[in-house]
Amino acid sequence: PQVAHPEAARPFASKVADIRSVPDDRILVLSLRKLRGRGPSLDVVVEWVGNRWNAVVVETGTRTIRHVLVPRDKGPSPRRPGASLPLPDGNRRQGEREPLDLSTWKGLLLPPPPEERQGVLLRNVAYTSSLNAAPLLGRAMEEVSGTSVERELEKGWELWLRLRSLDPPIPTLIRTPRGPQPYPHPLDAPGYEHEGAESLLDAFSRARELDAPDRPSVLLPPGLMEALEEEANRIRRRLSSLRKELSEAPDPVPLRAKGDLLLARFGQIPRGAEEAKLTDFDGEEVQVSLDPALPPHENASRYYDRAGRAERARSRLPGRVREEERKLEELLEVMEGVQDGALDADEARRRAKLSSSHPRRRAGRGEEGGPTLPYRRYRSTGGLEIRVGKGAGANDDLTFHHSRPDDVWLHARHAQGAHVILRFDGPGSPPPRDLAEAAVLASLHSKARTSGTVPVDWTRRKYVRKPRKAPRGAVSPDRVETVFVEPDPELEERLRDE
Repeated sequence: PQVAHPEAARPFASKVADIRSVPDDRILVLSLRKLRGRGPSLDVVVEWVGNRWNAVVVETGTRTIRHVLVPRDKGPSPRRPGASLPLPDGNRRQGEREPLDLSTWKGLLLPPPPEERQGVLLRNVAYTSSLNAAPLLGRAMEEVSGTSVERELEKGWELWLRLRSLDPPIPTLIRTPRGPQPYPHPLDAPGYEHEGAESLLDAFSRARELDAPDRPSVLLPPGLMEALEEEANRIRRRLSSLRKELSEAPDPVPLRAKGDLLLARFGQIPRGAEEAKLTDFDGEEVQVSLDPALPPHENASRYYDRAGRAERARSRLPGRVREEERKLEELLEVMEGVQDGALDADEARRRAKLSSSHPRRRAGRGEEGGPTLPYRRYRSTGGLEIRVGKGAGANDDLTFHHSRPDDVWLHARHAQGAHVILRFDGPGSPPPRDLAEAAVLASLHSKARTSGTVPVDWTRRKYVRKPRKAPRGAVSPDRVETVFVEPDPELEERLRDE
């Protein structure tokens, strides 16, 4: 039958390809087949688990939660966007595949003392839980005569068979001490009140009204949450890169010691050698790798340069790591506030520094569905636009299709990195401060970003050409001048214009 969709519901360009239940668990999985668009396929996981009932949209492969009906942060497996939702493959208890006969049932439950029977039941018999254990055991958990225990166990076995087969199901809403519980069959036990329901979905809806009438419902704002998740993933990638760079920064002490040793043992190094075994100042033999094309003093200078870069990286990167960790923590707080209904969309975007024009752009598309721009946009202190290429292919596109002939082109010297365009077509040289800020961005978006000082070449874009058969991002600039700048991540944040 046709039903009215909630206002916050989000349609998926998918159809249901498969429905399966997890054996011996109250979990239903609806696999969706995408009809159009890119991105991972999705599953809708419905959990009918006591006071943790929920409906969750997850990516099929990674099991990453995309949307959640009722956000929950407690427990070993939280239900919130970005968390993982591993699915169990069953509990491997007896009776999961084939029903137990009465003799096996009694053989399990008759020998233990009354106070231990519930534990034995839950550990060994499929489709049992703390919810239905009391109705299944009845007075068998009490000190009663042997004949009465056997009759109680036989009644419990018959109920277990009905619950296992659900032929026919009798949807009901059970009022348990832990809260309302939708259930496919009435349970008769002290403290269990139940009322009939038209269907399990009807029982589910009524349980929700009773359990959390004021909780924010249905799907979270999808465009906003996807934008927040995308921003969080961007910070995580940057954080991972910084941590890797820090972990790979070598110890500068032995590097500098090798430079000292090369200068001290200058005369002992054979010409054109690729390595040399030298005795250090403590009498120990040290093997030193060399560039055979360079004399010993230039090899020593290389060791000093490497030591300096390592020292600067070890000095600067911990602060940058802490800053990214702070940003991620603040963003996760914003996401939690959205999930809990404590923040509206505008406040969340403001705190997360997102553009108010979101929903998130689709991958590979830009404004109004057009192509994605090949650059990030910044604004200099003097008000000039600065464009920073997003990669090798994007560098070519930025330089030759998204700049004017008289714009200023910049690139960190002798280092892989982004092309940078300073939008300036006035007479003479660009303003020194604006040029320096564009050069800082070029240094930050290059392999030299951990150096103390970075030389950045600049020229007018019309003097940059693309040699034939040159790889992506490789160009040949002419009439080049050079400025020396210090990479400053805080400046990048101040100049960001997106």
